[in-house]
Amino acid sequence: MEMTSRLTVEPQANGVLAIAGELSLAEAPTLEHQLQEVLDAATADVVLDLGGIEFIDSTGLGVLVRAHQRASERGISFRVCNARTQARRLLSLTGLEGLLTGEESGTPDSRT
Repeated sequence: MEMTSRLTVEPQANGVLAIAGELSLAEAPTLEHQLQEVLDAATADVVLDLGGIEFIDSTGLGVLVRAHQRASERGISFRVCNARTQARRLLSLTGLEGLLTGEESGTPDSRT
């Protein structure tokens, strides 16, 4: 488990990474490093579970977009799931929801 003061990253089964805490300027390098390692080794789709993320800012979104680009270059899929309200709203406002979740904007989310 990687840990900073406000972010934990836990590899799960089937290419899923569960993250929790905050994803902002201070924590972004930790996640970016972890995602690069996972994507470099991946042979199948990679999913980032945002269910534990309480806050994400534009720096955190940049990490997600770069991970998506790296995955695309390698011919694999990268997506996020279980975005809570704040993260879902940010993804929607920036037009990244469809790209990163594979869902259309406005899709109901049961997490709050």
